[in-house]
Amino acid sequence: MNLVNAIIAVLGGALVTWLVTAWREKSGSALTYGQALSLTFLKFAAGARYRGFRGSAELVGPVIYLVAEQSRLDRLLFKAFLPVGVFHVRLEGDASIYLPLLRSVLAGQGRLCLYAPKEVELSEDTMARLAEIGEAAKQATARIVPIHVSGVRHSVLSYWPREKAPRRAWPQITVVAAPPFSVSEATGAALADQLADGLAAAKLRAAELDRTLFQAMVEAARLYGPSREILEDSLGGRLTYRQALIGVRVLARRFVELSPRGKPVGVMLPNSNGAVLTVLALASGGAPAAMLNYTAGAAAIASAAQTAAINVVLTSRAFIERAELEKLVERLNEGGVRLVYLEDIQKEIGWWEKVLGVAFWRWPVRRSEPTDAAIVLFTSGSEGAPKGVALSSINLLANAAQADCRIDISQEDTLFNVLPLFHSFGLLGGMVLPLAYGVRLSLYPSPLHYKIIPGVARKVRPTIMFGTDTFLSGYGRSAKEGDFESLRMIVAGAEPVRPETRRIFLDRFGVRVLEGYGMTEASPVVAVNSSSHSKDGSVGRLLPGMEMTLEPVEGMVDGKRLSISGPNVMMGYYLPETPGVLSPLQGKWHDTGDIVEIDARGFITIRGRAKRFAKIAGEMVSLGALEKLANHVWPDADHAAVALADPRRGEKLVLLTTHSSPQKSALISGAKNLGASELLIPDGIMEIDAIPRLGSGKTDYPELHRLALKERGDASA
Repeated sequence: MNLVNAIIAVLGGALVTWLVTAWREKSGSALTYGQALSLTFLKFAAGARYRGFRGSAELVGPVIYLVAEQSRLDRLLFKAFLPVGVFHVRLEGDASIYLPLLRSVLAGQGRLCLYAPKEVELSEDTMARLAEIGEAAKQATARIVPIHVSGVRHSVLSYWPREKAPRRAWPQITVVAAPPFSVSEATGAALADQLADGLAAAKLRAAELDRTLFQAMVEAARLYGPSREILEDSLGGRLTYRQALIGVRVLARRFVELSPRGKPVGVMLPNSNGAVLTVLALASGGAPAAMLNYTAGAAAIASAAQTAAINVVLTSRAFIERAELEKLVERLNEGGVRLVYLEDIQKEIGWWEKVLGVAFWRWPVRRSEPTDAAIVLFTSGSEGAPKGVALSSINLLANAAQADCRIDISQEDTLFNVLPLFHSFGLLGGMVLPLAYGVRLSLYPSPLHYKIIPGVARKVRPTIMFGTDTFLSGYGRSAKEGDFESLRMIVAGAEPVRPETRRIFLDRFGVRVLEGYGMTEASPVVAVNSSSHSKDGSVGRLLPGMEMTLEPVEGMVDGKRLSISGPNVMMGYYLPETPGVLSPLQGKWHDTGDIVEIDARGFITIRGRAKRFAKIAGEMVSLGALEKLANHVWPDADHAAVALADPRRGEKLVLLTTHSSPQKSALISGAKNLGASELLIPDGIMEIDAIPRLGSGKTDYPELHRLALKERGDASA
């Protein structure tokens, strides 16, 4: 009897607490008491949190709340919080049924909550409906409040299949509103874009970015399951989240002895499980991983080490021998850099360290902050001396979240990464993004194995692959039927994608190559095409959370110089003239040095680098445009253009090509067919065996410039 009384007392106390708390929730708000009861229950039972609604509560006139519906719980979350009288409408079925209601409510200064499909990459049908909604909102001068509900994707009431979203009994649920906005005077697809961009902005605001790279991996292990197999390499090693993080913990205990907190430690390893664990172990120890491009040559690597004041480099004896880097090791030793070999550390690890790793794999070895430098990458050196780019955990996680707002990815995907981790695209897209979002990651050590990689892809059966045009073209030409049939998406960056490369993969394997745009300083992705927003010849639209400014360029009409800002833009540079000193970004803007054109829907077309324009007879001429012309005329060859000083016209163009016996007359005919300027016709054409490339796959323009000078007989070559 005493037990029954105790239970009744507890339940009665809980009921009174609920009723009182709900009354307090109602006080000072526009909620009804019934709503307050529901809201209090959801906050207590489901742990629901609401952010960003202060501005929307003060709106007057017609309002549209727009949300991508993730679960059966969404409506309960909104009905408990949004003002009484809001009409809730799901955007499915016959649009003629709900569009008259929508227009009528807006005309009466009412409010609607519209539930769009859950996917990020919206179908053509959904985009058409968003265009109609945008038109109605424009006519009624309605305010749009985009909303995202995080966590419910993984709830037991989720609309997502379990294969794409693992279920959790008590996921953290957060309802986040982006700032309200009104649509512009645009029409059609441009109106739909604005609503889709609003949904992306809300999703980004809901992302948890205030954590370190190590903490993000631990959270991913918790969400997707510690036993989930997440990582494999070409050596046959396979690791679950738990196994990987145990290895990270063990290595981190050793690494903290090598360098003080915050001081960069060099990493010189090929794509492998060991490389990933090394980077994350340094993150656990609070030391930025400085990724060294081992293909750049001894002088460049020694220069990079000096620029970032690197005293210790982590590497592998087997890798040094296989890659024949003994002279590089000597050069680093001469510069006072100590090389530490993972094989030696592995031999020294005791059983007790492994036990501690098993016990404490969820905790970092040394405290660090999300705003601290987590990674140091070095610019490609394609146009000059490399600089060290410092990226914080927030920079990297923000860029991964921005990509997740543009492209649908899930734990059902497998990503095949051949791009080296010292390449910004390879690091973010080929390590951080998949591990943070539960995507299985398969690593291959070198992108240069054109004949081997297609066969590996046949065995791995990836759904996503990243690459550069040069690498993808090589794989496509070498591949056999069926090698890439498992792919649903290829994202290409670092250099323009040629039509021939697109054609190979679309015709042979039925997969589209989506072109993106980025730079090391932006972690690296700035813009990307997707299945719902794609335009051939462009690099896509700016990622959510980013801003841009355009500055006129003297001598150019169809392009402006682009500067960007956003949470993914770097902390600053390590410069050769001030070794070891981080020079922070001045202000919010980073000058990309790229000349771009932007259409009415926001699609970005790269006209070229500011440094890759020549001034001929007073006009700016794009070297990239000459390369595109050559690709059009000789699509089966590789081409690159450089500008040399010319006393008569200021500068002159030289085309270097692998095409056999190239004739200037063919370029002249091609320019006429395309309606291109005669100024694009080069003064000289130089046939070479192969276009020199950097380890990242980018064209080595300094080397091409030297070759062109040498051909001309210039003493400065």
